[in-house]
Amino acid sequence: MTVQRRNTKQRTLVLDAVRSRNDHPTAEDIYLDVRRQDDKISRATVYRNLRLLEDTHAITCVKAPGGDRFDLRLDAHAHVVCTECGAVIDATLPYDESADDAVATGTGFAVTGHSTIFTGICPNCQRAGNPEQ
Repeated sequence: MTVQRRNTKQRTLVLDAVRSRNDHPTAEDIYLDVRRQDDKISRATVYRNLRLLEDTHAITCVKAPGGDRFDLRLDAHAHVVCTECGAVIDATLPYDESADDAVATGTGFAVTGHSTIFTGICPNCQRAGNPEQ
């Protein structure tokens, strides 16, 4: 049985905060954004609503090194994480369903999907670390 949840003002504020960003924000980023609009909202409320939005497939959670990030894109896609500053961006790589099939064949798992995270150093950090670039 699916529980219907009513859409609360707090949940709307949290979703709007995720929608207003394109940088894969952390829960803390979202909390700080929402606090600017409602100074009475708690961290727990923001974090709980992020999980509810993830559970209802309104947003996705990127399990990135350094902590979870949130994304409005619901399609399967890869991400790139900067190991210097922690920036997270979408990778320009199509989702590879054949990888699911290959892993399923090799392991016996009923693979339902995968997430891919590449790590590296973003252009801004490269420039900061090497002024000649």
